[in-house]
Amino acid sequence: QVQLVESGGGLVRTGDSLRLSCAASGRTFSSYAIAWFRQAPGKERELVAAISSAFNRYYADSVTGRFTISRDNAKNTVSLQMNSLKPEDTAVYSCAARLDIGPLTRPYAFWGQGAQVTVSS
Repeated sequence: QVQLVESGGGLVRTGDSLRLSCAASGRTFSSYAIAWFRQAPGKERELVAAISSAFNRYYADSVTGRFTISRDNAKNTVSLQMNSLKPEDTAVYSCAARLDIGPLTRPYAFWGQGAQVTVSS
C-alpha cells in the first residue's frame, strides 16, 4: 500500500513555471513506478509523465521539452517541473504509483488526491 500527497499547484500565467511534488509513504518506494496524470474539465484523464525505478522516463508529446519528472528515493518524493506553461496545461494533476512491472503506460494502482494547476492567458 502506498499513500500519495501532491503539493505545489496554483495559479500562474502563460510562460511561467511551476513545480509539483508528490510525497509517498512506504518502505518500498524505490520499487515503484510513479506517474503524473492530469484531467481538465470535460476531458479524459491523460498520462503526462512517468518515471521507473531505474529512472527511465516517459513524457506525453504535449509536454515533451517543457516538463521534467524526477524522483528522490531517499526522500520518497517525485517532482514534476513544468516550464513554459500554456492555458491548455490547466487541469487537476494527480500522482500515481504501482509496482514497476512492464511499460510505464500500464495502469496505476495508487492515487493521490490531486492538485489544481491553472494557467491564465
